Amino acid sequence: MEFSLYLKIIMKKLLIYMIQFYRRYLSPMKSTKCPYIPTCSEYGLEAVSKYGAFKGGLLTVWRILRCNPFSKGGYDPVP
Repeated sequence: MEFSLYLKIIMKKLLIYMIQFYRRYLSPMKSTKCPYIPTCSEYGLEAVSKYGAFKGGLLTVWRILRCNPFSKGGYDPVP
């Protein structure tokens, strides 16, 4: 395999690991809940798994920016 393919795989696994770390250790300490279904971390895992580190990461960042106390939330699946 080429180096660029290895790099894509490593970046994808790294982002998935970071999201899983957040879900396990940091999310339980937050007092607020995500208003979206699926939650932002579930959305991130699905987006990165489906689209890879770059596009999935961008989709996840956009979702996190929309997730705030003033948003209505609701059902917002990964495209």
